[in-house]
Amino acid sequence: MFSKESMLQRSGLARHFFEKPSWRPPPLKRKTPTTTALLVLTVFLMAAFVTYSSWIDTSGDFLEHSTDKTVVISEKPKIAVRRIEIPLKCTKNKNQTQTCPKNYYPKTFQTEDIDPSLNPICPDYFRWIHEDLRPWKTSGITRDMVERANRTATFHLVIKGGKAYVKNFRKAIQTRDVFTIWGILQLLRKYPGKLPDLEIMFDTEDRPVIKSRDYKGPNATAPPPLFRYCGDKETLDIVFPDWSFWGWAEINIKPWDSILKDIKEGKKRKWIDREPYAYWKGNPFVDEKRQDLLKCNVTDQQEWNARLFIQDWILESQQGFKQSNVADQCTYRYKIYIEGYAWSVSEKYILACDSVTLIVQPQFYDFFMRSMQPVEHYWPIRNDDKCRSLKFAVDWGNNHKKKAHEIGKAASSFMQEQLKMDYIYDYMYHLLNEYAKLLKFKPRIPEGAMELCSEVMACQAEGLEGRKKKFMMESLVKGPSITNPCTLPPPYDTRALAAFLRRKNNSILQVKKWEKGYWESLTSSS
Repeated sequence: MFSKESMLQRSGLARHFFEKPSWRPPPLKRKTPTTTALLVLTVFLMAAFVTYSSWIDTSGDFLEHSTDKTVVISEKPKIAVRRIEIPLKCTKNKNQTQTCPKNYYPKTFQTEDIDPSLNPICPDYFRWIHEDLRPWKTSGITRDMVERANRTATFHLVIKGGKAYVKNFRKAIQTRDVFTIWGILQLLRKYPGKLPDLEIMFDTEDRPVIKSRDYKGPNATAPPPLFRYCGDKETLDIVFPDWSFWGWAEINIKPWDSILKDIKEGKKRKWIDREPYAYWKGNPFVDEKRQDLLKCNVTDQQEWNARLFIQDWILESQQGFKQSNVADQCTYRYKIYIEGYAWSVSEKYILACDSVTLIVQPQFYDFFMRSMQPVEHYWPIRNDDKCRSLKFAVDWGNNHKKKAHEIGKAASSFMQEQLKMDYIYDYMYHLLNEYAKLLKFKPRIPEGAMELCSEVMACQAEGLEGRKKKFMMESLVKGPSITNPCTLPPPYDTRALAAFLRRKNNSILQVKKWEKGYWESLTSSS
């Protein structure tokens, strides 16, 4: 890791901050009446210009001239748009079945951005949208391909004319399907009229199933497009934000916006004052990797610098979830992320805390993790030698406290700034738009599909001690966005993607080299 000064020096910007200026301003002269008059006239003209050109967006582009270093602010033209809120229109008669209100929500909405091309560029992880859809770039997506994806799909979603229709195939785990569909409905509320007609198949199970090896060779057919929450290097499933961004009602985990706010505003213990160990709490019985992790717990005979706890969700639910508030778990300097049966939603909660995230070598990825770098955002842990790897990581961090804390802060900043809900919706928006461009058929509403809207899902929601409805109302998009989505960045070119992946791999190899040297030095000194 580099200090801010060394990073600036590497970027060529250091001289603006650290070098003594070779030019100094002349001594101030006493103002004359003429100078004062000119100053008043200048202020008047500047005020008139600002009034005429609306306002200048502070997020506009800053271009630095290579010769005279003049800073130029590019104006982002806007029009005044009043933000509106549209509450749910629930039926007053509880015995009456809730339906979607007619002509209640606007089909389109004017945004304040006159020129959408000047919108800010989306975070880099949006580039993986192009990679996830690459298998269909040449062939496009036919109806047959979509229908072949229903072999394991949980539901079939159709967006037509700005409305959502869902046909369920099988029961999902808990309320995964409910909150995934709820999230898509909120996207339609946020950007009315901006989503094209489309059809998708969605699988809410954990592990990806579209094996890339089944679609290789000269006579291979194009794979069926199947949406789910994670992927890996051997599969082609299309990765989508998981249900828990809108709340996980079964275990009382609030919507993501609320959790980010709680973590940011909560009274966290300073990093240096936290327990100097690696912390993990979860269900170890879903996978052998987690059971193996428990061997690294502290004992009378061995200290691996780890404090590991089993989470009993049944007991926790009986006691009112008093010990499972993720915003209250930033009490250790290091927190461990380890996959369960597949990727785990716990990943984002661990990264959001500014403890150093120790990631046990993962097999799976979600939609944003692919853009995070080892040693910059997290510390990589070996899967084949977890205990020794954890001990080294904690010892390294406790001996390099400033650098370790910077890694924790970088991950926390990524979560707060690049993974806020506005970007989650924009990711969904761009993924679905790019997907729809590939469709070679006209979407239609399948027989047996039901029209869904926020009213149908939330107004009469029951169960889970009221948390289901509570989380829906908490994550409800209040009204149309007055700004357009961020601008989708272009795909990686082959060379840039290779360089990115090489950098990630080199960082992991560097940590392994440090770790090997650490254990060799201990062995030689004993």
